[in-house]
Amino acid sequence: MLKLLIGAALALGQVEVPPPAVDPLTVEIETGDADRFAALLARTEGPLTAEQIQRDYLDGASDGVRVFTPGRIRDAAHLARTVAAKRGLYTEAVRECLPVVKGTTPELRATYLALSALFPGRSLPRIYLVVGADNSGGTAAPGMQVLGLETLCRIAGNPEALRAVLRQFYAHETVHALQRDGGEPSPGGPLLRSVLAEGAADFIAALATGTEMDPKRAAWGSAREAALWQMLKADLATTADTKGDPARGSPAEVAMHRWVGNYSSAPEGWPGEAGYWMGQRIWERWYARQPDKRRALEEMLTISDPLAVLQGGRFVE
Repeated sequence: MLKLLIGAALALGQVEVPPPAVDPLTVEIETGDADRFAALLARTEGPLTAEQIQRDYLDGASDGVRVFTPGRIRDAAHLARTVAAKRGLYTEAVRECLPVVKGTTPELRATYLALSALFPGRSLPRIYLVVGADNSGGTAAPGMQVLGLETLCRIAGNPEALRAVLRQFYAHETVHALQRDGGEPSPGGPLLRSVLAEGAADFIAALATGTEMDPKRAAWGSAREAALWQMLKADLATTADTKGDPARGSPAEVAMHRWVGNYSSAPEGWPGEAGYWMGQRIWERWYARQPDKRRALEEMLTISDPLAVLQGGRFVE
């Protein structure tokens, strides 16, 4: 569930200067944008207009909204159409789910304290809660993590499930905010890079929280890991020389989609984003062989040698 419509890559370039870092002991979810949207919705009986959304929500918004606008919110007109079509979802999100999010500050602080112990000296990102166009649960950018309230509310379904999803976001997405991507083609191809980046986020999140990010997916994978490994090896070979995004319908695109970017369109009988678990398993085997565990954790943020990680974390029957 974690990666439903979440940005698969860091949302770079939307904020000129990353916001100041936070203290794990005092960090809070920054809900100002969601609060303003809630107030706008509450005082408007009819459909929200694009002009209202622009004036009372998008203008003067936080860096979180600015990161969330390209490809997600898009613009005021698109958000107005989405809210009109799903008014009930947005009403539930601000009435029922917004208070739940505000109540998860203790979980956020506990997770940040664990991450700060794993990565001493690293600045941890601010957490922004925004309202989007129900097409993204969240993303990460330098110095920040941005969560989409209405999508989280919808995919969770109830308050306790929402709290669980948020605990996972606070860990997994924070790792993405710490990861660095040089923007150059990665040795081994884009599928290997994606699998390792997401697998590292789940590995570190599990280390910080003591819980598996997606227990059902992990159980499914464990029951057929040998067969999955053979399929992944073949798909890694297919995508090894791919530069940039593969063409739609090409063998490389089919191979990529089998493992990542398929939460709602996974192969029949598969859980969404099976590549995340496969990446986590690669890191688990590689990590177990590393004498310097802290240096190994830093490698999960840089992924400086993906082929070496793959070799060291390969599945052996």
